[in-house]
Amino acid sequence: MSILAIDQGTTSSRAILFDDRFEIAAMAFCPIHQSYPVPGWVEHDPEELFATVLKAAADCLAQSDALPSAVGITNQRETVIVWEKATGRPIYPAIVWQCRRTAPLCEAIRAAGHAPAIKQATGLPVDAYFSATKIAWILDHVPQARKRAEEGELVCGTVDSWLIWRLTGRHATDITNASRTQLFDINKMAWDD
Repeated sequence: MSILAIDQGTTSSRAILFDDRFEIAAMAFCPIHQSYPVPGWVEHDPEELFATVLKAAADCLAQSDALPSAVGITNQRETVIVWEKATGRPIYPAIVWQCRRTAPLCEAIRAAGHAPAIKQATGLPVDAYFSATKIAWILDHVPQARKRAEEGELVCGTVDSWLIWRLTGRHATDITNASRTQLFDINKMAWDD
């Protein structure tokens, strides 16, 4: 049994193939471009993220006769992508974990006294680092995004869910990624309304 490990990170996408003895059989690396459209903002092209994952995986597999029995994904967990459910087309660039555009919204949430409840439910402080306010920003700043989301036309997620959706057509994540969105109740182990 061999395993293909995919690491979609902030500056590159990498793939490592482990053989049946869990030794490295092959490795590949593809750099990615970061965009800084406004000071303090950081974005990625979701299509480039997917393309570099495919290239890294293909380059890695081309180095070995081993075919993976399983694939694992690690990623930049707080980075957010919103895409059309019907077409898969992203409606906005990925907002990267480093982006500080939602710091004023976080300050308003803290000033309104919501930080203790959020911390209790999610285990996370209110900060622009996490995904929730990034999703809110996209819904509030991309024309028609909130309306389309309410009508069930849009899907959102962290990079792992984007990659899984593109590879399989399924919208999925795991608890370790969900817990970094600030939308997952770690006490109930469920999404929080």
